[in-house]
Order: sequence, then structure tokens, then C-alpha cells
Amino acid sequence: MTITDTPVDWHTRAKQLVFRTHAFIDGQATPSADGQTRATVNPATGQELAQIADCDERDVDRAVAAARRAFEDGRWSRRSPAERKVVLQRWAALILEHADELALLDSLDAGKLITDTTTGDVPGSAAIVRWYAEAIDKVYGEIAPTGPDALALVTRVPLGVVGAVVPWNFPLEMAIWKLAPALATGNSVVLKPAEESPLSALRVAELAVEAGLPDGVLNVVPGDGPVAGRALGLHQDVDVLTFTGSTAVGKLFLGYAAESNMKQVWLECGGKSANLVFADTADLDAAAEGVCAGIFSNQGQVCSANSRLVVQRSIKDELLDKVVERARGIVLGDPLDPASTMGPLVSDQQASRVLELLADGARTSRTLIGGGRAPGTPSPCFLQPTIFDDVPRDARIAQEEIFGPVLAVFGFDDEREALAIADDTAYGLAASVWSDSVARTHRVADRLHAGTVSINTVDMLDVLTPFGGFGQSGFGRDLSLHALDKFTGLKTTWYHHG
Repeated sequence: MTITDTPVDWHTRAKQLVFRTHAFIDGQATPSADGQTRATVNPATGQELAQIADCDERDVDRAVAAARRAFEDGRWSRRSPAERKVVLQRWAALILEHADELALLDSLDAGKLITDTTTGDVPGSAAIVRWYAEAIDKVYGEIAPTGPDALALVTRVPLGVVGAVVPWNFPLEMAIWKLAPALATGNSVVLKPAEESPLSALRVAELAVEAGLPDGVLNVVPGDGPVAGRALGLHQDVDVLTFTGSTAVGKLFLGYAAESNMKQVWLECGGKSANLVFADTADLDAAAEGVCAGIFSNQGQVCSANSRLVVQRSIKDELLDKVVERARGIVLGDPLDPASTMGPLVSDQQASRVLELLADGARTSRTLIGGGRAPGTPSPCFLQPTIFDDVPRDARIAQEEIFGPVLAVFGFDDEREALAIADDTAYGLAASVWSDSVARTHRVADRLHAGTVSINTVDMLDVLTPFGGFGQSGFGRDLSLHALDKFTGLKTTWYHHG
């Protein structure tokens, strides 16, 4: 018998989707308090997908109250780690069972390639839930080395109500980065998805309840950042606020905490990551592939995107020829068409912001390719992959996070100059280093001011390792066991024997 792969008709499947349009509070789909809605739009077509509940302070109050009740009565927080593990494992299985649906929701809502959501975002999200499910009954407390007349136990306890605010570039996966460790440790959560991409968060919350998560433990309030997000940040009964997004908004959350109850705030913010390529790199083809993957994946809408290429001058022209050739081969098109290799930016607003920076780049630097909207595409959200050379270090495109398919190129002569250029930003999220010298890669990686350094590859991450940065990239870490630090407190209990 011959087995053949039948291509999936994603457009037909998309027409069969049922969008969840209400907030999800206390285990129930519910309209916003005032009945207001906002459109969520497919950036690939400009067409409205659905009208979604536009939550405000009253809805956040309801969600936080539900989360607090659930936490205090112990329906989840006082379950054993083994019991929580079983529910999270079921949730992971349901995410995989509904993989096509969730992949389509993110592709339609955020313009992400279906080839990325089906192979990366959705299975990756399920794997993270499963990993924390398996980890949580293997995290131990401590016994302090006291004298014989006392016993001091140090235990991890859930902190209470977690507010989670996540971005639109990886709608499902960024939500799961927060939800999995927060729920595994026994907290209740109020999640605010990005206003541009709420669909997958609303659906995955339903699946969590179907898996056995008690009502009120996970609540989702779609809405505008300055309204619903601000309300979470200022809420007196939110114990922890975890955020992934821009540095500017991260600073607002620090202020909200100071204005309210001094809640813990954990920030994973912007980046301006450098990709350093040294002349002793033997495989320039691999480096060129890495350069393109580092900046053009997900249309450059990645916080750790390698948006600056720092290349040794003796190989600069040769490498740039290879990079430009690959950039010319990028196929802009319908995200639901597997032949497309780049889709649209998430919104016309985001595209307009990137176009402003492209215009500034054209004034200060030399354009090698691209520089504007992509002609012949069905919406204004499609931008050309763009590469600028001879970029001044103080140019906007050298210093500002663009969040688009825009690469700034810098030349260097020696290692010291390379490090100076790489660290010449306010950020410190990630970096990549290409060299066949083991000594050089160790030396350079050690000196780079970045939370993750990838050697002879780009932007590596895994649930096994912590992800986050330094400087204005934020603090605290997502993924790995270290993420549990954000959602638990260390509690000491003394027993004195007298």
C-alpha cells in the first residue's frame, strides 16, 4: 500500500471555525460589562474576523474576584502537585487534539504562517504545558541547617492571583509561557491577550476547563491595553503581574505597581539583538541562512530577532551577497498557503510604524534591498524584507526595536570593535556569534551583555533553559524551572523544640 500526504485545505478549515467572542470569567463565556466589542481583523486580507468583547475595569474586577475566590477556597491552590499534574497533562493533550484549530486561529488573527503555527507554536505550547506538569511534583523544598533544638522548613507557596499580559507576535505560545508555570504552582490567573490577537487565548482557556481546571482558576479578559491592561496593573488584589511586550509598556507596569499594592512585576521586554559574524567562519552559507532566519522569521516580529548584523569587514561583501540573495527568494503571500515564506505584519498600525523607521533608515543608510510595502499583496500589512548597510550606530534603525523585517548592517575590524557595536544599545536580550574558533566563541559570549547567546546558530531557546534579558529588555526569566520563581514565594516555618 502506498501512503501519500494529502495537502490540507486550510481555507476550507478556516471557514469551519467557530470564534469565541466573549470574555472567559469564572468558567463561563460572558459579554463585557457594557456590551462593548472591538473587531479583530485578519491582517492578510484586512477583513474582520469577529467582534470580540472589549473588557474594561469592571470586567477585570469580576475576573480578579473570581480568581481570588478560586485561590482562597483551595479548589486548585490546595490540590497536590500530583493532582495538578494530571489536569495539566490532559490540557496539553487537548491542545494537540485541537492543534489545527488553534494554529488557524493564530494564523488568521496575527498573520502568522500556517507552516509555523502547525509545526512550532501549537506543538511547542503543548510541550511546555506537559513539561511543567511533569516538573511540578519534582520541585522540593529545603531544610535549613539549624541546631538540634529547631527545625526550619523552607517551602515554595503560590502567590495568589497572577495578572498576565501577553503580546500578539506569538499569541498562544506567549500565553502558555505564563500560564503553565503559574497554574502548575497553584496560582489563579487573569490573562489579557493582545487586543490584535485574542482568539487562541479564549479557546485554550475553554480547553483548560475541559481538562479539569476548576472554574475561576483561569480567566481571560480581552481588551485594550490602556484600559484592561492598566486595570490589571493597578488592581489592588493582583499579587503578581507578568508581562511580555514593549519596554515602554513594561515601564508603565512598574509604575502601576508602585501606585497600587507593590505587586511583583516580571518583565520580558524589547530587544535589539546582534548577530556577530567573524572572518574565521568557514561556512558562510550557514551564516547567511542564520542571518535571514534571525530577522525575517515571523516577519521580524520577535523580541529576540537578530535585527543587527555585525560582520567583519574582510568578509562583509561576500556574506551580504549571500544574505541579499536569500532575502530576494522570500515569498510574501497568504499565510494559509504553505508556499508562502513571509506573511503580513500584525496590523496596519504596526506596518505604518515600521514604514516610518524604513524612511528614516533610507535617509541615514544605504538600502540593499526592500524599503517599503510589498506590491501586489492583498493588504497594506505586507512589507518587503529590507536590509540597510553602512548604518550609523546612533541611527534610529540601529537603536530602536523595529519589530519588522528590517536588518541593519555594521562592519568591524577586530573583536573589541565587534563587542562595542553589539553592546551599544539599551537592550540585552539575545545575541548570536559565528566563528570556528572555540576560544573566540567562549570569549565573546562571555563578554556580550545578553541573556541568551547562540553560537553558530540563531535565537535558540527551549523550555529547558531560561529566557530573558538584561537592561531594558527586562528581568526575570520565562521557561525552565527558574520561571517558577516568578509565581511562588519562599515561606519559612520554624519548629522550636525547647
